[in-house]
Amino acid sequence: MTSNLLDVHARQILDSRGNPTIEVEVYTDEFIGSAAVPSGASTGSHEALELRDGGEEYDGKGVQKAVANVTGPIKKALNGADVLRQEEIDERLIALDDTKNKSKLGANAMLGVSLAVSRAGSAANGVPLYEHLAALARNKQLLLPLPFANVINGGKHAGSDLRPQEFMIVPVGAKSVEEAIRIVVETYHALKKTIEARYGKTATNVGDEGGFAPPLKNAEEALSLLVDAVAAAGYVHQLRFAIDAAASEFYLPDRRLYEIEKGRYVTADQLGDYWLAILKKYPVVSLEDPFAEDDTTGWAQFMKKVLATPLAQFSAKLRPQIVGDDLTVTNTARIQHAIDKGLCSALLLKVNQIGTLSEAIRACQLARAAGWNVMVSNRSGETEDPYLADLAVGLGTGQIKLGAPCRSDRVAKYNQLLRISEELGKKARYALFPTG
Repeated sequence: MTSNLLDVHARQILDSRGNPTIEVEVYTDEFIGSAAVPSGASTGSHEALELRDGGEEYDGKGVQKAVANVTGPIKKALNGADVLRQEEIDERLIALDDTKNKSKLGANAMLGVSLAVSRAGSAANGVPLYEHLAALARNKQLLLPLPFANVINGGKHAGSDLRPQEFMIVPVGAKSVEEAIRIVVETYHALKKTIEARYGKTATNVGDEGGFAPPLKNAEEALSLLVDAVAAAGYVHQLRFAIDAAASEFYLPDRRLYEIEKGRYVTADQLGDYWLAILKKYPVVSLEDPFAEDDTTGWAQFMKKVLATPLAQFSAKLRPQIVGDDLTVTNTARIQHAIDKGLCSALLLKVNQIGTLSEAIRACQLARAAGWNVMVSNRSGETEDPYLADLAVGLGTGQIKLGAPCRSDRVAKYNQLLRISEELGKKARYALFPTG
């Protein structure tokens, strides 16, 4: 069976922050596949290049150059290609670009085509997208993921002095994705009331990912706020916490110091002790990017400390996963380096960091082969496209980061998980957080 690509179209649309991004449609004689590409605010320097126009329009953030690359050289190169041969198409895209960081065509142009092709492929096969993605990844176990909900925004996602970028709630006690989402939503609303009571009504404004952005000074204040909100919601036993520090954003490379709160500077070794103290005091099960992307020594020393700490000393009573994002950027070379050096224990999977679906799948497979956990993640600039929900289920990662249950760009993914769960029915399996 074949389903040959006849046409490719692209357009400039807006993401959840009101910035331009690209949407792509691919056509066969019977089917259409489409995809909209997300965009990050806090981006690692090793990510594939997101091609922007420059100039005056949209403050230089337009993507018409990327659109032109899709409708020009990419369309020509893929004419007649079989959408059921995803890897072959992605390899054509990579060869056509022929740069290390996708700077010729733009990772956003390439990714839009790659994801749209997968949608056309699922339609040609007559199966749901998540099932098609599972087949591409040779994954035999569909798994509804545990949601990590970013309910307090800091760093580049908010306007406060809070340096760490995300504070998440994780419904580890839920027995289904429906229960997990309900717990998240109810706690999110309890958090709003807690913030209003403590800081006033204006403090309940939200950041880029729908999480609240109250005037917090440091991580401890944010975690204390979550403790009170979880207690108010009645889910002390069901919920744990996660942090995305995005430490590259508050690292001062010229001084080799981290500004963990306004006016407070620490060395990498001191930062490691700081994180370890937080892990012992608060039930944090996941810590992402605790050090800057190229601070290899900081990562390695901290991992040794985490592995040497007895489980009973962690507040969550399990060893937290240490997640690489800016460190690894969904790039197999950087992931292998992190594996070899023992820098972390989990991968944040962002398809737009690498530029094609096939490369993202290989990154996932490499991480899992090393015994790592994998978390599919949204970006701060999202669209209404719920692709990531299908991706997490199809790859069976067991974890997904979607922002807060607020704003349609985030809620679209939560709703898609509910649809998939309903469709799978009794065949649905829900992920539990690993206890190792």
